[in-house]
Amino acid sequence: MFKRSNRFFVGIFYTLAATGVLLLGARSAQAFVDIGVSINIAPPELPVYEQPPVPGPGYLWTPGYWAWGDSDYYWVPGTWVEAPQPGYLWTPGYWGWNDGVYVWNGGYWGPHIGFYGGVNYGYGYGGRGYDGGYWDHGAFQYNTAYSNVNNSSVHITNVYNKTVINNTTTNHVSFNGGHGGIQARPAPDELAAQHEQHLPPVAAQQQHVEAAKANPALRAAANHGHPPVAATARPGVFTGQGVVPAHAASAHPTTFNAPQHAAAAPAHAAVPVHAAPAAPPHAAAAPLPTAPRGGEPETRMEHSAPPQGAAHPGGGGAAPPRPQEQHAAPPRPQEQHEAPHEEERPR
Repeated sequence: MFKRSNRFFVGIFYTLAATGVLLLGARSAQAFVDIGVSINIAPPELPVYEQPPVPGPGYLWTPGYWAWGDSDYYWVPGTWVEAPQPGYLWTPGYWGWNDGVYVWNGGYWGPHIGFYGGVNYGYGYGGRGYDGGYWDHGAFQYNTAYSNVNNSSVHITNVYNKTVINNTTTNHVSFNGGHGGIQARPAPDELAAQHEQHLPPVAAQQQHVEAAKANPALRAAANHGHPPVAATARPGVFTGQGVVPAHAASAHPTTFNAPQHAAAAPAHAAVPVHAAPAAPPHAAAAPLPTAPRGGEPETRMEHSAPPQGAAHPGGGGAAPPRPQEQHAAPPRPQEQHEAPHEEERPR
C-alpha cells in the first residue's frame, strides 16, 4: 500500500531547466532531454489498467507515468497521441536515481526508441524498445498483441499479431536505480538513439499533462496509487467513452488476444525504424543513476511473468515478424497398449 509521511514533504529539491543544458552540454541542441525536477522521495508504483482502443490510424500509445507538482506526485494518464510526423516513435520519460535524488528524464519523439530506464510501462513498452508496431511507408502497422485495435469503432486494416518475449522482470516499479529501483543500463543502440534529432512532446501532450496536474483526483495523496483516470483514448479527455480507471494489481495486462483477422506481418515488409546507427565513440552518455546513499522504503508487487520464448533483441519499433502459423500443433500419437514398455521414455 502506498504510504506517505511528513518526511514526504522534506528535502524537496527543484532544479532549473538549465540543468539539462548543463548535463548535456553542446549536445542539448541535438537531443531533446527534459530534466526539470528532482526530489528525494521515490515515485509510487505503476497502477494497473486496461488500454483503451486506438481512436484512429496514425495514433501511437504513450504510457502513463507519475509526474511531480505542487508538493505531490500526480498521475498522467496513458493516452493515444498522433505522431508529429510519420516515422517518429515515442520514447517515454522515466525517473532515475542520481546522486541522492530522483531525477525526471522527459520523453521525446524520434526515429528510434531510446533508453527509458528499463521501466515496464506495458502495452509494447516492456523496458526496452517498443513492440506495439512499426512504420511502413508512412503508415503505422499495429501489433494487436500489444495495441488495442477495435474495428467495431474504427477501421484499421494495417495490423498483425506477434508476441515478443524479453528479459525484463515484470513488476510495477516506476523508477531506475536506487533502493528497489530497476537496475537497467542503456544499450549501445539506445545511447545512439538518445543523441539523434528529437522533437519534444506535441501540444496535445502538454495540455494533457496540465489537465492531469489540475485534477485533484489524480494526486497520489488522494488516490493512494490507484488513479480513477488511468488511461484515456484521447489526450486531455478525462470523462466519457474511452476513459478507464486503475484496478487491482492481481494481473498486469499488457497484451491483447489477437482478432481473427489479424495476420502476421509479411516477411517482405519494409525494414522497421528500430535499428539505430552506432553511437559515435566520443559521444557522452546521459548521467546514469548511481548507488543510493540512503534507501527509501520499498513497495514492490510481483506478478506472473510473460510466457516463455525467445529473448527479445531490443531496439525501437517492433520489427516485422516472420509469418506465424495460426493453427495449433497436431497432438502426438498416443500408445494404445495398457502399460508403457520398460525402455519407453516418459512423455
